[in-house]
Amino acid sequence: MGQLQLWLAVLAGILGIVAQEDLYRKVFVFRKDPSDAYVLLRAKLEQPLQNFTVCLRSYTDLTRPHSLFSYATKAQDNDILLFKPKPSEYRLYVGGKFVTFRVPEGHGDWEHVCASWESATGIAEFWLNGKPWPRKGLQRGYTVGAEAAILLGQEQDAFGGGFDVYNSFSGELADVYLWDAGLSPDKMRAAYQSLRLPPAVLAWKNLSYEVKGDVVVKPRLREVLGP
Repeated sequence: MGQLQLWLAVLAGILGIVAQEDLYRKVFVFRKDPSDAYVLLRAKLEQPLQNFTVCLRSYTDLTRPHSLFSYATKAQDNDILLFKPKPSEYRLYVGGKFVTFRVPEGHGDWEHVCASWESATGIAEFWLNGKPWPRKGLQRGYTVGAEAAILLGQEQDAFGGGFDVYNSFSGELADVYLWDAGLSPDKMRAAYQSLRLPPAVLAWKNLSYEVKGDVVVKPRLREVLGP
């Protein structure tokens, strides 16, 4: 990216310009720590969610708590939240309640996570770098609202706001997807390997987003695919 393109990317963040593009082999760089910056994702949900899967890839040296994916409705600010309170733990929130998945501490590399949930059974799945963790129970019978503010990089304590900068993300995010269904084990592994995936509510290769603050789109420095 040349100097002009970099300034245009920063200007887009300042002005809040909406973009829609294929972000294959690109990343969002959240440059400051702590930060009030975030990326607002735009999705058209036709009905409330009885099931969902969210996947993303992150690269950070943060050791403090930070939010990765925040889906808030007017009724519930943590209707869906993927949160990392410390390097050895992920939390998945649904409807304000959460389950914890303990993981090995990273070694300064990208981490790919997928989390899915189904209302009928309350089963929550968590996958790290293409491998499943033991399933857990969460919010059986609950329904996630359709009218949502969907953010990367901040945890919402109110609809579209209420941020705590010390829960903000700093680093790089990529390969963000949201489906209104659970994915099969084969598709979970395909998401990790960046292979062909089913149509999604939010898709990295056709993402509608708005940068708010100091976030820049940059090429990925190296491949992070596969085992």
